[in-house]
Amino acid sequence: MSSPHVPLRVCVLGSTGSVGANTLDVIARHPGRFEVFALTGASRVDELAAQCLQWKPRFAAMPDDSRARVLRERLAQAGLRTEVLSGLEALEQLASHPDVDAVMAAIVGAAGLAACLAAAKAGKRLLLANKEALVVGGELFMNAVKQGGATLLPIDSEHSAIFQCLPEDRSTWASRIDHIVLTASGGPFRSRDPSTLRDVTPDQACAHPNWVMGRKISVDSATMMNKALEVIEARWLFALEPGQIRVVIHPQSIIHSMVVCRDNSVLAQLGTPDMRVPIAYGLSFPQRIESGASQLDFTSLAALSFHPPDHALYPGLALAWDALRAAPGSTAVLNAANEEAVAAFLAGTIRFDQIHTVNAGTIDAVVPASDSAASRRRSSKVEPCAMANTWWPAPRKPLSVAICLHCCAQR
Repeated sequence: MSSPHVPLRVCVLGSTGSVGANTLDVIARHPGRFEVFALTGASRVDELAAQCLQWKPRFAAMPDDSRARVLRERLAQAGLRTEVLSGLEALEQLASHPDVDAVMAAIVGAAGLAACLAAAKAGKRLLLANKEALVVGGELFMNAVKQGGATLLPIDSEHSAIFQCLPEDRSTWASRIDHIVLTASGGPFRSRDPSTLRDVTPDQACAHPNWVMGRKISVDSATMMNKALEVIEARWLFALEPGQIRVVIHPQSIIHSMVVCRDNSVLAQLGTPDMRVPIAYGLSFPQRIESGASQLDFTSLAALSFHPPDHALYPGLALAWDALRAAPGSTAVLNAANEEAVAAFLAGTIRFDQIHTVNAGTIDAVVPASDSAASRRRSSKVEPCAMANTWWPAPRKPLSVAICLHCCAQR
């Protein structure tokens, strides 16, 4: 951690996305406290160029060579001395750069895993907004954090809430926690008739009532697959057994998650639904700084409500526990299936309700399912993906995702 007189040098992976932009918003509120060392983006050249012109980072990077070339030319024309790198290896290089103090890992999907691992192995302060790093990396990722001496700080609002409720001494967590409760807003369809989910459009799925997010995570929120992935993430972040993680629908998004202690007292973190709060805490930990979020006004709050998730509305949620209890690597398979299914839905290739068909079909095809898990999926009344169930790979690869997508596209 830099001293108060030396700016904390920050590398923002995925700076053009929602979390990345919010990170820069928080940094802007604290002149002199932080230095934007590096910015990276996947495809939005215009946005990344504008950010570079504002922040003048030492480095910028894009995975695609042609886009990086365009960015390099634009910055050179503007007289900016930012060095533009290209390729996936550039992200790893910047995440582990010896001059970087903190890395905001805000790349969406499994594409961010390698850079997160590089930052962990290099012992960085790692602000983890990329839940897939843990969903895919699991024990491998946590071992890299331990061996590299990194400081791992969760940025997902739910995991940040749990983290804020616990003491800094991680060795005491196991003796304190009975279980944790992750809250979920329920997304835009929490009051919708499950039989109408087949008619959901991408724009409807991306219209979250409480949070402003990117399209992929917005769809995940609508299906509750984001919560399934968060269950997996929590298992590794807090060293919990699957049975110690529970989920409750809380439509107001005021209580961001809870820790139920062994004496049955409950610790909760509350606040307005604004990602800048966990971002600010990650940047300043263990201190607190202004985030830009509005204060919670208890005198104007409506009633806070809680209810269990409706399996008919959110059949994909149970896949988290199924994957955690299945063979090692099953969570990576689930994540791969979901990434492809969401992309297919956003592209108009499959229906909204078929996202779960792809995910469940892939898990059933690639890893052995217990009788109870298979029974749960059958009871959700989701049509099975027949072709996927005929394919049983020797090496466990998520190749059946393509088969499931093909089946869904024909329906």
